[in-house]
Amino acid sequence: MPPGEPVRVVYTCYGGTHSSPVAAAIHLGRLPRRRVPSAAQLLATPWFDQVDGKARGRLMLAGIDRRGNPVYVLGRGSLSLAVVRNTVQSTLAMAGQAHLPVLLVDTLACVSGLMRVGGFLSRGLGLIALGRPLVILGTRRVYPRLVRLVEQVEALLARPPDAR
Repeated sequence: MPPGEPVRVVYTCYGGTHSSPVAAAIHLGRLPRRRVPSAAQLLATPWFDQVDGKARGRLMLAGIDRRGNPVYVLGRGSLSLAVVRNTVQSTLAMAGQAHLPVLLVDTLACVSGLMRVGGFLSRGLGLIALGRPLVILGTRRVYPRLVRLVEQVEALLARPPDAR
């Protein structure tokens, strides 16, 4: 990987609407690290409980971090991280851009049962009034895990390219 080349950071989860947008917002400094955000702060996060199934598989640019790395959100449905990685790498190769570094970050390990149920009710069944409060509560409960994950990603990005 060429020195100084930005790393495309892709936070990915099932729907791209709960854990991955929150992780991207933490990474970009839009959500706090030292405290759990309010429900209003979560709802103000781009894509939080807003993305439908039609957006799965689309990279959504969340912003550029302080090191100049583009940060994306990706809902991948039931595809494994390995399948997504292969798809991204082969697409870049087809475009003659195989050298571009991409870091896929799976946020599903941070997701709780409460988030899954709330997300299914809100996004899957359209029962927003029932599902959204559950997904907000679940996200607030697992928030410290998401902060730790983002901090691990940032520590990796701070290392020299040949040490990643």
